Amino acid sequence: MKLLIFLISLLSVCISGISHAKSTTESREIVDFNFNWQFHLGEVESAFLPNSTSADSHGWSTVKVPHDWSASLPYSQTKGASSTGFKAGGIGWYRKTFELEKADLSKAIWLEFDGIYNNSQIWVNGHFAGHRPNGYSSFAINLSEYAVAGKNLVSVRVDRTAYNDARWYTGSGIYRDVRLVKTSRNHIAHWGVQILTPKVNKKQATVTINSQLTINPNNSKPMYLDINLLDQSGEIVAKSSEKVTAKGKVSIDSKLTVKRPQLWQLDAPKLYSAQVILRDQRKQLDISKHTFGIRNIEFDTNKGFLLNGMQTKIKGVNLHHDAGVIGAAVPKEIWRYRLEKLQSIGTNAIRLSHNPHSPDLLDLADEMGFLVMVEMFDDWLKAKDKSVVFLSDNAGKGDDVKSYTEHFSQWAETDLTDLIKRDYNHPSVIMWSIGNEIEWTYPYYQKSLVYSPGDSDYHKTPPLYDAEKIKAKFDKNKGTEPDQLALTAQYLSNIVKKLDTSRPVTAGLVIPSVSYVSGYTDALDVVGLNYRAKEYDIAHKTYPNKPIIGSENWGTWPEWQAVLEREFVPGIFVWTGFAYKGEAGPWPRKGLEISFFDYAGNKTPRGHQFETFWLDKPKVYLATIEAEKSEYQFDADKGWQFTERKHPNKRMQWLRKWEWFNVSETWNYPANQEVMVHVYSNTEESELFLNGKSLGKQKLSDENDRILFWQVPYNAGELKVVGYNQGVKQAEYSLNTHSQVASIRLTPTKTALLADQYDVSHVHVQLLDKAGNLVNSKNHKVNFELSGAGTLLAVDNGWEMNVDNSRDSVDSPQGKAMALIQSTDKAGVITVKVNLDNGMSNTIQLTSQRTK
Repeated sequence: MKLLIFLISLLSVCISGISHAKSTTESREIVDFNFNWQFHLGEVESAFLPNSTSADSHGWSTVKVPHDWSASLPYSQTKGASSTGFKAGGIGWYRKTFELEKADLSKAIWLEFDGIYNNSQIWVNGHFAGHRPNGYSSFAINLSEYAVAGKNLVSVRVDRTAYNDARWYTGSGIYRDVRLVKTSRNHIAHWGVQILTPKVNKKQATVTINSQLTINPNNSKPMYLDINLLDQSGEIVAKSSEKVTAKGKVSIDSKLTVKRPQLWQLDAPKLYSAQVILRDQRKQLDISKHTFGIRNIEFDTNKGFLLNGMQTKIKGVNLHHDAGVIGAAVPKEIWRYRLEKLQSIGTNAIRLSHNPHSPDLLDLADEMGFLVMVEMFDDWLKAKDKSVVFLSDNAGKGDDVKSYTEHFSQWAETDLTDLIKRDYNHPSVIMWSIGNEIEWTYPYYQKSLVYSPGDSDYHKTPPLYDAEKIKAKFDKNKGTEPDQLALTAQYLSNIVKKLDTSRPVTAGLVIPSVSYVSGYTDALDVVGLNYRAKEYDIAHKTYPNKPIIGSENWGTWPEWQAVLEREFVPGIFVWTGFAYKGEAGPWPRKGLEISFFDYAGNKTPRGHQFETFWLDKPKVYLATIEAEKSEYQFDADKGWQFTERKHPNKRMQWLRKWEWFNVSETWNYPANQEVMVHVYSNTEESELFLNGKSLGKQKLSDENDRILFWQVPYNAGELKVVGYNQGVKQAEYSLNTHSQVASIRLTPTKTALLADQYDVSHVHVQLLDKAGNLVNSKNHKVNFELSGAGTLLAVDNGWEMNVDNSRDSVDSPQGKAMALIQSTDKAGVITVKVNLDNGMSNTIQLTSQRTK
């Protein structure tokens, strides 16, 4: 009898195991599709045809994507334009062959492109399979209809002949990752899983999951949707199973409960994963895995931003999608390096300006604890002006500036929908932005500003928030036609809300007093104010039920002070976190270094100052400038007085509001030269010393952009600042007079790389004198040689005037340089040798290994 009971029990377990089968062999196969592409720059009419001898006769090079062909082209004043960083565009073709088994033809097969800039067309085995005008959108191409057993060909044509189509550097080509996906015909749809955490407290969290399935109408087998939620240690913390009875396009809502959830927060961004499994009674058909976080967000009109119920000030920066010298094809580890730099000075938020960014960046934001504003558009129906020679000349015309606005009416809904679906599950994403400074493309908005008599300066004087007067002026300037801006905003907002009501819709506004009246802000849950800090109070008073945020801000103390003094302002996004290419000129200025970090990741004086704002750790910093060139001068009666420097190009004088003071991290001047010393500090007092002699103490002050000044006759030696709290020394910083270069210091961000052909180490170079001081006032040519199991991606010096096209040497006018070293698929030693033009050299070795 006991044996019979045992056998029955064993049979029961086996049947249960069959009915809830969880195959350890995943049914969805995701193939890295980045390698062994053939590339040709220029038109090839028959490139889409298999076995085309005509296409084969053209010169093709083997490349790995992500690939940005513009980055490798020379800077050019004639083939490029200032708006897009003096880089050429053109037409490029990509081709790749791949093998499929006969069994694959019974599967659902698609290609996932994370981004192709731009106007891409895709063929599979000679059949036109799809296209995408938008260069920032991620999308999938269905291969099932065109795939064959054996050899297959995918061909991609990229048309970026309009090389001046944006206001910043865009890149050209398949500049983000590509994946080949193979799974069952009955499967979970691409971007078909949406995860929410609508109810969260310390005891438990509700997790809701919507799964979009594709089920063959002829299917007769019972199917089930299983969901497993796992914590960071891999333990299952909740699960569910539901029978799938419908066919065709199927939507299933699941609700699970996680006990004692670990919340996603900035200082401890705990993550969970969801395994969504489609199966029948015998086997697993498809699995889709998703990372998510359990957290609660809220924008309150009076308390600002709350994360998990806690008031949180947003210390944000704007980021463009390029990474300096390598352009738009940015490896994930370079994004990690940049986010680590930003985090080191207290940054906790990113606005992805002004377009969708790489999924890698969002994954890192989830992992590292950043808040993210995802943004879709810089233009809607009307394009903004483009520059040719210098920023704001607005001289771009004709075919060179044709842009996405030509496709907006047809593609906006698809592109915005795909963005929401792609980024929906990221806990870092807290806002969807539908646009940036769109009002500039509708001149009647600016014409409708109302000022007090005698006041009319957009940047200096806040306009009046008199709805009646504004409305009358607006209607007169607009005419009888409907306001297309407000209508388009509502159209885009509706698209977002159809997909996601858990996050607010926002946009960056430049004329908010008019936009509140026109109906534009009716489409927004949070009103983003670009450079409108002076309007925080009047906007909040006039429209107290509409939350606001600083969506784009100057990197100055008054901008951050305005946040600290107002509980209702959640925070700001400073322009910008890293220097970027584009918005350039006049030649050779390739872009704007108006940031916290330069192109190579060196911290700028502005970055040092914001570190004193955003971190509590005591810090002092100093920089210098010749006194006669300083914008601050001391008046015995009035104290320190600011006189804005004149820009060489009068039409660019407006740019001074974004630029920093022309200070340097140097203590090398002619003897007795009068030098102005800037000190940035968060300590109560700062004391300046020259060669050990005190030059006096100053208390921290909100005046003069929170900068402390000393005017000092130059004397060689050490200039040092010491910071004190309650009379106790907390921090110090010094500059020393340097002599000639005596050594080369090489500092890698990592010494061990993973041999996966993706990992990257930044090798920083500093030129030092015999005392170890940085030699930053004498230029040397720095040459790089690489051998072993690595490749030299590019070199840089962080300077906005660097338009050298060399890939292995660079000038060092500031005593610094940097090389990007990427691993290969080989394990071994990577030797990096740095040579100076004076014959001096140094060598460093990195290792590349199979596993971490």
